Amino acid sequence: MGFLIKIFALLVFVPFGFTDGQRDVCNLEIAAGDTLKFDKTQLQISSSCEKVTVTFTHTGKLPATVMGHNWVLSKTADVKLIASDGLIAGASSGYIKAGDERVIAATNIIGGGQTTTVSFGAGQLSSAESYTFFCSFAGHSFMMAGPFKIVN
Repeated sequence: MGFLIKIFALLVFVPFGFTDGQRDVCNLEIAAGDTLKFDKTQLQISSSCEKVTVTFTHTGKLPATVMGHNWVLSKTADVKLIASDGLIAGASSGYIKAGDERVIAATNIIGGGQTTTVSFGAGQLSSAESYTFFCSFAGHSFMMAGPFKIVN
């Protein structure tokens, strides 16, 4: 009987093709502290996701004005231009140019001990495209970036 319960749990809670560590492939968690580094080097979602939610936590102690971070998603080809336009836009805009259509999703800039969440429709993403997540805080995008993949 115990074996049947385990099989049932796997069928109900684990999407087809994913292991136990990938149970919730449409809801992602990522963090960064008082350094220029995310705690994950890459993120991936299932191509079956309709909506993606990213929860971003700043595990450090420094305030947002000193060592703030955010989580931004765009096509890889757009990262440098989004970051440079963000520098011009400044801190009051979260280092993202107002109305920048190249930005797929972005959280607010947060400081130590804070958490923020962003959700977006996955229908606008293509497994044939290259995407990157990064921090747009002034100068951070060069160190704080990683691939965001859509897997079948």
